[in-house]
Amino acid sequence: MVGEGQPCFIVAELSGNHHQKYEEAVELIKQAKKAGADAVKLQTYTPEITLNSRKKWFVVKAEGDRPEAWVDRSLWELYQTAYTPWEWQPKLKKLADELGIVLFSTPFFESAVDFLEKEVQPPCYKIGAYEAVHIPLLQKVAKTGKPAIISIGFASLEEVDEALRTLRSNGCQDIVALHCITTYSDKPSWEHANLRVITDVSQRFGVIGGFSDNNAGIEIPVVAAVAAGASVLEKHFILDRSLGGPDARFSLEPKEFKYMVELIRRGEKGEREAVLSELSISSEQVEKAMGQVHYGPASPAEEANKEFRPSIWVQKPVKKGELFTLENIRVARPGAGLLPKHFDGVLGKRATRDIEEATPLTLDLVGA
Repeated sequence: MVGEGQPCFIVAELSGNHHQKYEEAVELIKQAKKAGADAVKLQTYTPEITLNSRKKWFVVKAEGDRPEAWVDRSLWELYQTAYTPWEWQPKLKKLADELGIVLFSTPFFESAVDFLEKEVQPPCYKIGAYEAVHIPLLQKVAKTGKPAIISIGFASLEEVDEALRTLRSNGCQDIVALHCITTYSDKPSWEHANLRVITDVSQRFGVIGGFSDNNAGIEIPVVAAVAAGASVLEKHFILDRSLGGPDARFSLEPKEFKYMVELIRRGEKGEREAVLSELSISSEQVEKAMGQVHYGPASPAEEANKEFRPSIWVQKPVKKGELFTLENIRVARPGAGLLPKHFDGVLGKRATRDIEEATPLTLDLVGA
């Protein structure tokens, strides 16, 4: 049971923090259970969420507060080192079931949903902040009929509305919307937290409100849970930050995660002020974290990271006048082309000129 009147549902996000070692993934799940997490979350993708190219769109630039481990690498290279091998996932689900901890996943494209339904049978699905505009993926997830947790991240109010309407109109009625800070900082993001969005999105859209934190520290997540009404909380989890990896610097180690859970549970028992005092969080800091109701990027770093959203790409060379088909275009990261919601609309249209592979499909390239 998740929602008002229930304890905060706390999720340990494993991401690529297993360093592609199966035994490490197993240990992460065991340690998440010991730390008091209600659930662990995987990510289900392959490097093919992008194109294997080093054209300008596909190389990570040093912008915002991006981890140094990302900079100057192609997206393909980055995802190749971070994805969770699919053959592990049924075994990890079995382990989680045996341990009594919920396991679910974030699919990044439609075929990942097919795989999860057939091989893993997760009880719910997560939609990542970047995929909140991937309407075909949302339709696929919703049609499973299972609950969905969606990070709204830097989505505009209109994009949040469209995403939630898509889920509902395709059969998903149990929805959690997670306010999400997507700056990937090595320190808490007090200035751009805007935790008032948690209650606003819940009241405005009739969903359960929660929080996903992609920054270091436990302070903001604790404030979100004990003061801002987050019914679901997601935080990255790693065995040891010194092991490195794409998400290491903003992930929690087991002792930190356990302490965070303990503080949240104490807050639920009426010890809110004692919990905030223990973390040296003043009422002024709480108010700063609450911020304002703000949808869309809240900082230059979030604005820069929007570019990693998926869009429509030409994946094979196309001649002028040639039809766009499932063979020569697809949805992939990053977001330099038309949004995924236009995919069905451009299928069967003709190219207005010759187009190289790994070119974003923009409106001027689509003829009648």
